[in-house]
Amino acid sequence: MSDAPLPSTSLELCLRLTRAYAVLTRRLDNKLSSVHGLSFSDFMVLHSLSRAEGARLRRIDLAERMGLTASGVTRTLLPLEKIGLVGRESDPRDARVGYATLTPAGQELHGYALASAEAICREATQAVSEEQLASVLELLGQLAGINLSNA
Repeated sequence: MSDAPLPSTSLELCLRLTRAYAVLTRRLDNKLSSVHGLSFSDFMVLHSLSRAEGARLRRIDLAERMGLTASGVTRTLLPLEKIGLVGRESDPRDARVGYATLTPAGQELHGYALASAEAICREATQAVSEEQLASVLELLGQLAGINLSNA
């Protein structure tokens, strides 16, 4: 008789979420890189900035939204800044605060990449009802601590 605990529903949920994330990220990465020259991570930066007021976010807020450290977001932003998709702004009242901004070129590329990402996501969820999608969105929001103010 084994003393190992039975797998919990919570563990199974987390394992399946991780697998689904890996599969979807790989599909999005492949499509976005081959068609638009962006990684999925690059797309997430552009998407987060496009949804922000004034198409800009404090770098630390962008890091939080992406689940990165401050240095991780800096490493992610550097190549995007070099090719002109993202800009950098300082806060005139506090030199310690830096902003990432979406440039017009970044906005344009995001629009094209968004259409590709939407197509992949529609295909991936075609067998899922709107009610199921709404329930999963609510659950994932709870797990990630997301509410309307920080989505």
